[in-house]
Amino acid sequence: MKILKRSLLVLISLVVLVLITALFVDGKFSATKKITINQPNEVVFAYIKQLKNQDNFSAWGKMDPKMKKTYKGTDGTVGFVSAWESKDDNVGAGEQEIIKIDENKRIDYELRFKKPFESVSPAFMTTKAISPTATEVQWGFSGEMNYPLNIMQLFLDMDAMIGDDFEKGLTNLKGILEK
Repeated sequence: MKILKRSLLVLISLVVLVLITALFVDGKFSATKKITINQPNEVVFAYIKQLKNQDNFSAWGKMDPKMKKTYKGTDGTVGFVSAWESKDDNVGAGEQEIIKIDENKRIDYELRFKKPFESVSPAFMTTKAISPTATEVQWGFSGEMNYPLNIMQLFLDMDAMIGDDFEKGLTNLKGILEK
């Protein structure tokens, strides 16, 4: 009985320690990657502005070629929604909506994940002419883990996890646009 009480006390102490530590851990995370594409800014922006084109270069789109895709609205305009549903937990289910366009500069999206977990996060793509025939493209995403799950920030490198997929997608985009 004494061992059981001690074990329970140790377990409770560990849980309390984790919960207290989580109070001091920032739950915010972000990932941003960039690449230079040898095409004029207008060409690159016109391509990435069409949300359906992400199916051609996104790493997540290539993880499950059988995923179900649906679209609402006019692609390349504010309010256009691209939704996906996959049986692969790495892809999950959710939707992405264009919420703002600054022509030839920036597109802002709202990502609404439904499976394997629910969350809403902002994402963006930017383009910047670095010469008449070369464009820097940046792809970014941010989010927040709520308390007490924010404790996972101590063990996960979200920039590496999500950033690797952004890098793959940007490399695919470069390959498509430089053909």
